[in-house]
Amino acid sequence: MHYQRAIGILGGTFDPIHFGHLRMAIELYQTLDLSEVRLIPCFQPVHRKLPAATPEQRLAMVEQAITNEPHLRVDAREITRQSPSYMIDTLLALRAELPDTPICLLLGIDAFLGFSSWHRWQAILDLAHLVIAHRPQYQLPHTGIIADIIKERLRPDINAIHEALAGTILFQPITSLEISATDIRKQIAMGKSPRYLLPDSVYDYIMRHGIYSISRL
Repeated sequence: MHYQRAIGILGGTFDPIHFGHLRMAIELYQTLDLSEVRLIPCFQPVHRKLPAATPEQRLAMVEQAITNEPHLRVDAREITRQSPSYMIDTLLALRAELPDTPICLLLGIDAFLGFSSWHRWQAILDLAHLVIAHRPQYQLPHTGIIADIIKERLRPDINAIHEALAGTILFQPITSLEISATDIRKQIAMGKSPRYLLPDSVYDYIMRHGIYSISRL
Protein backbone atom coordinates (compact mmCIF):
# COMPACT_ATOMS: atom_id res chain seq x y z
CA MET A 1 0.00 0.00 0.00
CA HIS A 2 1.23 3.50 -0.82
CA TYR A 3 1.14 6.00 2.03
CA GLN A 4 1.60 9.74 2.22
CA ARG A 5 5.03 10.95 3.34
CA ALA A 6 5.41 10.62 7.09
CA ILE A 7 5.03 13.58 9.42
CA GLY A 8 6.97 14.20 12.62
CA ILE A 9 5.46 15.10 15.97
CA LEU A 10 7.56 16.84 18.62
CA GLY A 11 5.76 17.46 21.90
CA GLY A 12 6.99 19.23 25.01
CA THR A 13 6.41 21.99 27.50
CA PHE A 14 8.66 24.36 25.48
CA ASP A 15 9.22 26.44 28.62
CA PRO A 16 10.83 28.11 26.70
CA ILE A 17 11.47 26.63 23.27
CA HIS A 18 15.17 26.83 22.40
CA PHE A 19 17.68 25.89 19.71
CA GLY A 20 18.00 22.33 21.04
CA HIS A 21 14.33 21.69 20.23
CA LEU A 22 14.49 23.49 16.90
CA ARG A 23 17.70 21.86 15.68
CA MET A 24 16.31 18.42 16.52
CA ALA A 25 13.12 19.18 14.61
CA ILE A 26 14.77 20.49 11.45
CA GLU A 27 17.50 17.82 11.36
CA LEU A 28 14.97 15.01 11.66
CA TYR A 29 12.75 16.67 9.06
CA GLN A 30 15.66 16.67 6.62
CA THR A 31 17.28 13.34 7.46
CA LEU A 32 14.04 11.34 7.48
CA ASP A 33 12.49 13.11 4.46
CA LEU A 34 9.38 14.03 6.46
CA SER A 35 6.64 16.14 4.93
CA GLU A 36 6.63 18.39 8.02
CA VAL A 37 7.31 18.44 11.75
CA ARG A 38 4.56 19.61 14.07
CA LEU A 39 5.58 21.10 17.40
CA ILE A 40 2.88 20.44 19.98
CA PRO A 41 3.13 22.40 23.24
CA CYS A 42 1.41 20.52 26.05
CA PHE A 43 -1.26 22.17 28.17
CA GLN A 44 -0.47 20.41 31.44
CA PRO A 45 2.34 17.83 31.66
CA VAL A 46 1.57 14.67 33.59
CA HIS A 47 5.12 13.53 34.46
CA ARG A 48 6.66 16.81 35.64
CA LYS A 49 5.82 19.98 37.51
CA LEU A 50 3.75 22.71 35.90
CA PRO A 51 5.62 25.01 33.50
CA ALA A 52 6.55 28.52 34.65
CA ALA A 53 5.03 30.18 31.56
CA THR A 54 1.30 29.95 30.83
CA PRO A 55 0.05 27.66 28.06
CA GLU A 56 -0.78 30.71 25.95
CA GLN A 57 2.71 32.15 26.42
CA ARG A 58 4.41 28.87 25.54
CA LEU A 59 2.25 28.53 22.43
CA ALA A 60 3.13 32.09 21.41
CA MET A 61 6.85 31.41 21.91
CA VAL A 62 6.71 28.38 19.62
CA GLU A 63 4.89 30.45 17.01
CA GLN A 64 7.57 33.13 17.28
CA ALA A 65 10.36 30.55 16.97
CA ILE A 66 9.18 28.96 13.70
CA THR A 67 7.88 32.01 11.83
CA ASN A 68 10.51 31.74 9.10
CA GLU A 69 10.72 27.94 8.85
CA PRO A 70 8.01 26.60 6.49
CA HIS A 71 8.66 22.93 7.30
CA LEU A 72 7.93 23.35 11.00
CA ARG A 73 4.44 24.16 12.18
CA VAL A 74 2.78 24.57 15.53
CA ASP A 75 -0.16 22.38 16.49
CA ALA A 76 -2.17 23.88 19.34
CA ARG A 77 -4.55 20.98 19.98
CA GLU A 78 -3.22 20.14 23.46
CA ILE A 79 -3.48 23.79 24.53
CA THR A 80 -7.03 24.14 23.23
CA ARG A 81 -8.05 20.81 24.78
CA GLN A 82 -7.24 22.28 28.21
CA SER A 83 -6.82 19.01 30.05
CA PRO A 84 -3.79 16.99 31.18
CA SER A 85 -1.74 16.25 28.08
CA TYR A 86 -1.55 12.56 27.23
CA MET A 87 0.20 11.77 23.94
CA ILE A 88 -2.20 8.91 23.28
CA ASP A 89 -5.10 11.37 22.98
CA THR A 90 -3.16 13.56 20.57
CA LEU A 91 -2.15 10.61 18.41
CA LEU A 92 -5.71 9.25 18.30
CA ALA A 93 -6.92 12.62 17.03
CA LEU A 94 -4.13 12.88 14.46
CA ARG A 95 -4.71 9.34 13.19
CA ALA A 96 -8.41 10.15 12.66
CA GLU A 97 -7.41 13.21 10.62
CA LEU A 98 -4.55 11.51 8.73
CA PRO A 99 -5.62 7.91 8.10
CA ASP A 100 -3.06 7.32 5.32
CA THR A 101 -0.08 9.20 6.77
CA PRO A 102 2.66 7.55 8.85
CA ILE A 103 3.21 9.47 12.09
CA CYS A 104 6.64 9.66 13.73
CA LEU A 105 6.80 10.58 17.40
CA LEU A 106 10.16 12.30 17.84
CA LEU A 107 11.80 11.69 21.22
CA GLY A 108 15.10 12.39 22.87
CA ILE A 109 16.89 9.42 24.36
CA ASP A 110 16.03 10.41 27.96
CA ALA A 111 12.31 10.60 27.19
CA PHE A 112 12.45 7.22 25.45
CA LEU A 113 14.05 5.55 28.48
CA GLY A 114 10.92 6.51 30.45
CA PHE A 115 8.51 5.52 27.67
CA SER A 116 7.10 2.45 29.45
CA SER A 117 5.70 4.74 32.18
CA TRP A 118 3.59 6.70 29.67
CA HIS A 119 -0.18 6.38 29.69
CA ARG A 120 -1.22 3.55 27.31
CA TRP A 121 2.26 3.30 25.85
CA GLN A 122 1.50 0.06 24.03
CA ALA A 123 -1.31 1.78 22.12
CA ILE A 124 1.07 4.59 21.14
CA LEU A 125 3.12 2.05 19.18
CA ASP A 126 -0.04 1.11 17.25
CA LEU A 127 -0.51 4.74 16.21
CA ALA A 128 3.01 6.01 15.53
CA HIS A 129 6.61 5.14 14.89
CA LEU A 130 9.15 6.20 17.51
CA VAL A 131 12.18 8.10 16.24
CA ILE A 132 14.81 8.37 18.97
CA ALA A 133 17.20 11.27 18.50
CA HIS A 134 20.49 10.53 20.20
CA ARG A 135 23.94 11.94 20.80
CA PRO A 136 27.11 10.05 19.76
CA GLN A 137 27.54 8.40 23.18
CA TYR A 138 24.37 7.01 24.68
CA GLN A 139 23.49 4.06 26.86
CA LEU A 140 20.55 1.72 26.35
CA PRO A 141 19.32 -0.87 28.86
CA HIS A 142 20.08 -4.50 28.09
CA THR A 143 17.19 -5.87 30.13
CA GLY A 144 13.67 -4.75 31.02
CA ILE A 145 10.69 -3.42 29.08
CA ILE A 146 12.61 -0.83 27.04
CA ALA A 147 15.16 -3.44 25.96
CA ASP A 148 12.31 -5.75 24.90
CA ILE A 149 10.62 -2.96 22.91
CA ILE A 150 13.88 -2.20 21.08
CA LYS A 151 14.48 -5.87 20.28
CA GLU A 152 10.98 -6.28 18.90
CA ARG A 153 10.53 -2.99 17.04
CA LEU A 154 13.94 -1.65 15.98
CA ARG A 155 14.47 -1.15 12.25
CA PRO A 156 17.79 -0.01 10.75
CA ASP A 157 16.34 1.44 7.53
CA ILE A 158 14.89 4.96 7.45
CA ASN A 159 12.45 3.86 4.73
CA ALA A 160 10.60 1.74 7.32
CA ILE A 161 8.84 4.84 8.67
CA HIS A 162 7.38 5.60 5.24
CA GLU A 163 6.30 2.04 4.46
CA ALA A 164 3.97 1.49 7.44
CA LEU A 165 1.67 3.75 9.43
CA ALA A 166 3.18 2.93 12.82
CA GLY A 167 4.99 0.44 14.99
CA THR A 168 8.72 0.72 14.30
CA ILE A 169 11.56 2.26 16.29
CA LEU A 170 14.36 4.14 14.58
CA PHE A 171 17.50 5.54 16.23
CA GLN A 172 18.80 8.66 14.53
CA PRO A 173 21.92 10.64 15.49
CA ILE A 174 21.57 14.42 15.66
CA THR A 175 23.81 17.35 16.45
CA SER A 176 24.28 17.56 20.20
CA LEU A 177 23.19 20.92 21.61
CA GLU A 178 23.33 20.75 25.39
CA ILE A 179 20.81 23.51 26.05
CA SER A 180 18.56 23.46 29.11
CA ALA A 181 15.25 25.30 29.40
CA THR A 182 15.73 25.20 33.18
CA ASP A 183 19.08 26.97 32.82
CA ILE A 184 17.56 29.57 30.48
CA ARG A 185 14.84 30.35 33.02
CA LYS A 186 17.44 30.66 35.81
CA GLN A 187 19.61 32.99 33.75
CA ILE A 188 16.66 35.28 33.05
CA ALA A 189 15.61 35.27 36.71
CA MET A 190 19.17 36.29 37.66
CA GLY A 191 19.19 39.12 35.14
CA LYS A 192 21.63 37.37 32.79
CA SER A 193 21.22 37.08 29.03
CA PRO A 194 20.45 33.68 27.46
CA ARG A 195 20.82 35.09 23.95
CA TYR A 196 22.20 32.58 21.39
CA LEU A 197 20.57 29.71 23.30
CA LEU A 198 17.15 30.47 21.82
CA PRO A 199 15.81 32.55 18.92
CA ASP A 200 15.98 36.33 19.36
CA SER A 201 12.24 36.54 18.68
CA VAL A 202 11.53 34.20 21.61
CA TYR A 203 13.91 36.05 23.95
CA ASP A 204 12.37 39.37 22.97
CA TYR A 205 8.88 37.97 23.66
CA ILE A 206 10.03 36.73 27.09
CA MET A 207 11.46 40.12 28.01
CA ARG A 208 8.47 42.02 26.66
CA HIS A 209 6.05 39.99 28.80
CA GLY A 210 8.24 39.62 31.88
CA ILE A 211 8.21 35.83 31.76
CA TYR A 212 10.61 34.02 34.12
CA SER A 213 11.41 37.14 36.13
CA ILE A 214 12.51 36.32 39.68
CA SER A 215 9.16 37.34 41.14
CA ARG A 216 7.36 34.74 39.00
CA LEU A 217 9.54 31.67 39.55
